[in-house]
Amino acid sequence: MISKFISPVFVSTVLLSAGAFAATDWLPPLPQWQGASEALIKNKNHPWVSPAELTDLTDSPNYAATLAYLRKLVDSSDLLELEQLGSSAQGRPLYLVKASSALHKIAQNPQRPMLLVQAGIHSGEIDGKDAGLMLLRDIAHGDKANLLANTDLLFIPVFSPDGHERRSVTSRMNQRGPITQGWRATAQNLNLNRDYAKADTPEMRVLIDVINRYQPDLYIDIHVTDGEDYQYDITYGFNEPFAAISPNGASWLAKLYRPAVNAALTHAGHIPGPLVFGVDSKDFSKGISGWTASPRYSNGYGDVRHLPTVLVENHSLKPYRQRVLGTYVLLEQTLKLLNEQGKALILARQADLQARPKRMVLSYKASEQPEFVDFKGMAYQLKPSAVSGDTYVYWTGEPKLYEKLPIFWDKVADKETVIPKAYWLPPEQHEVIQRLKIHGIELSVLTAPQKLTAQQLTVTRHSFTNAPIEGHFMPQNVQFSKENVSRNLTAGWIKVSTDQPLGRLAVALLEPSAPDSFFSWGFFPTLFERTEYFEPYAIEPLINAMLEQQPDLKQQFEQALANDAALRSSPRERYNWFYRQMPYYDQNYLKYPVLIEM
Repeated sequence: MISKFISPVFVSTVLLSAGAFAATDWLPPLPQWQGASEALIKNKNHPWVSPAELTDLTDSPNYAATLAYLRKLVDSSDLLELEQLGSSAQGRPLYLVKASSALHKIAQNPQRPMLLVQAGIHSGEIDGKDAGLMLLRDIAHGDKANLLANTDLLFIPVFSPDGHERRSVTSRMNQRGPITQGWRATAQNLNLNRDYAKADTPEMRVLIDVINRYQPDLYIDIHVTDGEDYQYDITYGFNEPFAAISPNGASWLAKLYRPAVNAALTHAGHIPGPLVFGVDSKDFSKGISGWTASPRYSNGYGDVRHLPTVLVENHSLKPYRQRVLGTYVLLEQTLKLLNEQGKALILARQADLQARPKRMVLSYKASEQPEFVDFKGMAYQLKPSAVSGDTYVYWTGEPKLYEKLPIFWDKVADKETVIPKAYWLPPEQHEVIQRLKIHGIELSVLTAPQKLTAQQLTVTRHSFTNAPIEGHFMPQNVQFSKENVSRNLTAGWIKVSTDQPLGRLAVALLEPSAPDSFFSWGFFPTLFERTEYFEPYAIEPLINAMLEQQPDLKQQFEQALANDAALRSSPRERYNWFYRQMPYYDQNYLKYPVLIEM
């Protein structure tokens, strides 16, 4: 037994340095792999060999070496341009590579489909960076310039540079390579792939600005999985057409993109697969779940703002070399397809942007009725653990086909709403107003007083999370009551119309019951606070006067006592019951400050 006083870091360092484990020997056995994509690797004598290729794709360069190679590459080609976007929380610059045969028109040509590729949102999962550098090299100095014939490419090589530079050989015990890996979270300990809707981080605000300025037609976000073992090395997914806010873009992805990319990966020797998760980690036969993402994630955010988005999850148990090459093939085929079918994607995206549905699903839950698929999994055993006292899954490394495995898709509407005409925010809600502007949502400011009839929501039940989630204490178990009110608004109120291209994004952020609304993330904490109170010597005579003037009030109070044990046992709560009936009571307490115009 290891003493509890010995540092885990010390133990792992000793084990690694003493050769108790070779690199990742503790991971499941690994099937041999060879693929045609290995021909993409340049030898060490090639003038443009990338830093990762110098290690035979076993390791990945640090940020300085990455940028040095990238600057040299950009300076050597008229097809490439480098733009500094902003800075990370620790002050590191973030960069965007623009690749186009018409660089001077890259942000002004609606006829050329544009692909945005982002790597290193979790910087331990850096496959996309090294695949992207190889592909840019082959575009600039190889035979791949034709990929830009009718298509433009934007590439963010490292989205989380602070996490990238928190480098270690012990960052990710569940992943095969690279040898040195970055960290999952930013320097602020925030997960960028939970930040799309709330936009807390400087890195995310930079990315949203890129989306707003360049208006890409397709967005690819490259990750590496954790979890189950299976044969697939490159998995990816998007919100499917049956559960998409943007059904036209989702249909393009399902009908054109997936078949083309799967065929290219298979031809190159890879095994493409769906982005799914096991229902029961100890019993794979129970099936897998198909995910519909909410707007905190890239693929959910892209769906709600009508930017077709593909979330790539390379399989963590496959070698780094295999994963990088598979990512290269996926990106190359994406550009090929955009050259051929990009205008169809542009039309699909425009149809989604112009649609004005009456209702919107805010969240989905899994269907109880599964579909069935043949799944290329791995065999496993349940082994007893002397440490945990339980069993654990031991993956054998032996391929196993699970025939007609049930898959439960998130396709049943859980919460939905009628889309209102507009949301109205009081001018003091500076933080929320600023975030709406960051997202590119159109706002208008009331310049003169106006009378408005709208829906007012009041919180009738709530609690809070016991620990912060991504830096926020979030309300939970919330229930609302609704009433129609007439308000005289003063100049300065902010109107957010839903009759705009990003109207559904506005609903996702301002409809309080939506899973990633600003309310759900805890952006309105003061509505839960009461700042005016009473003294018993003042309220007691007022209660007596009320009882004399309102004979029915005594009966209502006695009925409330009969139904509420807490009221019976607390003198203060008895006073509070009457206080809520008085005009002195804070009329804004528990009121959602955003008015909803139906």
